[in-house]
Amino acid sequence: MYKLFYYPRNASWAPHMVLKEMGVAFELELVDRKREQQKTMAYMQLNPTGRIPTLVDGDLVMHESAAICLHLCEKHPQAGLIPEVASPNRALFYQWLFYLNSTVQPELMVYFYPQKHTTSDNTAAIKQAQEARVTDMFAFIDSKLEGKEYLVGSSLTVCDYFLFMLAHWASGFNKPPLGYKHLGGYLRMLAKREAVMAVSSSEGTDLTAYI
Repeated sequence: MYKLFYYPRNASWAPHMVLKEMGVAFELELVDRKREQQKTMAYMQLNPTGRIPTLVDGDLVMHESAAICLHLCEKHPQAGLIPEVASPNRALFYQWLFYLNSTVQPELMVYFYPQKHTTSDNTAAIKQAQEARVTDMFAFIDSKLEGKEYLVGSSLTVCDYFLFMLAHWASGFNKPPLGYKHLGGYLRMLAKREAVMAVSSSEGTDLTAYI
């Protein structure tokens, strides 16, 4: 059985939704960030980065949200959350997952933790610049969702859950992801999925805005 070390609405959210969507057996272990449990010796022995999430799969212990999602897809191909090997959609799957993980997510981290990127006490300019940068990224994604139900191909993939997670993080933007024509409708559709509703209920996440 898998064990996912998580904290509500952190980067563990995407793997949590993927596990639920797959219908595989797993257990959750809360890592209380408010008490900085991710920095304790016990947790650091599992994940030396001191970050969330961590997945335990038998003797395998791994971190990084996107890597965990890919690992789960390869172990459970019957779930259909990753396109077939060598297909055009497989290439697009990698493109979008890496874009979300390596471009959008890091920019969001600068927005949420601007103090880590300056020696000045004035972080307002950084947050403003980052919001503008990420807003442009969501506008780009919105344009790519025109006429589409899912981000890759015609069926649900891990990329959709990863995008849902990042979009929710940006709910407080002046123009939140729900404010876009195509992206907003897409997010509302995903919010109705059983896995999203179940995980959100489990983690105490309010989905009222998506109704």
